Amino acid sequence: MQHSNKRILTTHTGSLPRPLELVQMYADRANGAEVDPAALESLGHQAMQTAVDLQLANGIDVGNNGEQQREGFFLYVQRRMSGFGGTWKRFSRGDVERYPEFKKMLEQQSGGKVAVSNFLPPRVTGEVRYIDPDLAASEARDFRSTLNARKEKTFTEAFLTAPSPGIIASACKNEHYDTEEAYLAALAEALRLEYEAIVENGFILQIDCPDLALERHVSYHDESDAKFLGFIERVVSAINVALRNIPQDRVRMHVCWGNYEGPHDCDVPLRKIWPVIRQTKVGGFVLPFANARHAHEMKVLREQPLQDNQVIVAGVIDVLTNFVEHPEVIAERLERVAADVGDPTRVLAGTDCGFDTSAGMGRVATDVVWAKLRALAEGARIASDRLIK
Repeated sequence: MQHSNKRILTTHTGSLPRPLELVQMYADRANGAEVDPAALESLGHQAMQTAVDLQLANGIDVGNNGEQQREGFFLYVQRRMSGFGGTWKRFSRGDVERYPEFKKMLEQQSGGKVAVSNFLPPRVTGEVRYIDPDLAASEARDFRSTLNARKEKTFTEAFLTAPSPGIIASACKNEHYDTEEAYLAALAEALRLEYEAIVENGFILQIDCPDLALERHVSYHDESDAKFLGFIERVVSAINVALRNIPQDRVRMHVCWGNYEGPHDCDVPLRKIWPVIRQTKVGGFVLPFANARHAHEMKVLREQPLQDNQVIVAGVIDVLTNFVEHPEVIAERLERVAADVGDPTRVLAGTDCGFDTSAGMGRVATDVVWAKLRALAEGARIASDRLIK
């Protein structure tokens, strides 16, 4: 995994805006309409190529495929794995439930929107396993082919994302396995194929784990902190088993409290969960430090330091507002993180979360997204001049 040895490198958290035509096709399919598979595949491939070019044009050093060939950061697994069927309604977020007027406003904002909702995820009614192991590698091979064709300008390093077994176990109701541990184990074994395929194709693996923070005020909203910590311990254990064949420095982990605008005043503090999260066998973490609820928590990295040689991708861009952060603000945030980590070469500049984690659900206009990433690159340049000697 690349360190910021000569300058602070820029990256992001995974999902980028999808073209409207692609969002429409994903939404139609999610709603049960017939969609031409060949047309969807072609449009997804084109969108991925465009996402690559735009990342390079806007100063991203460590980029990905924008998750263009998926309808959501975890929902896509139901199309690659067996055992999924039907839908169910998840418990709402605890902070949203506390504010009925805000909840009503959210419902009005989303009404009639063309998008793939992750509020009605599938259930698990049978054995979870990859239908065809080759599916685990097809997306990675397509991305590799696209990068190989761009020889003059390419990323310093590239990554692909895959979900945590914990977010699937939380979002997709278990109606098959006798215990949560058995369910997590089955998911981890299925995801292992995907994790290994990403690394075998030369990419950094990013495991998306909103469950390790978000689920405190969703699945565990009426439980104790101790019970929630037990859950994340089980998830971390399952992830470590799934990573058994992958070098630690080829994996980074993204943790967040949910990619939605809301009060977030039920969020569990990073300080409480960090001792468990940091036991994951990864080479770095992607954490949100730009939003108004968690901007202060970078100091946890001073109190409970990273392991030697681990890196931090610091979220210094808020993905839920159309404000374009000033490069000086970005630079100041990066300087604060570098001071808490103690080594600027182990800091990368990133975003709090993805810009479109479920197709069409993003809150930032596409042209503003690219302006934000240009500001990220400029802010990283300013911070580099001050920090990297």
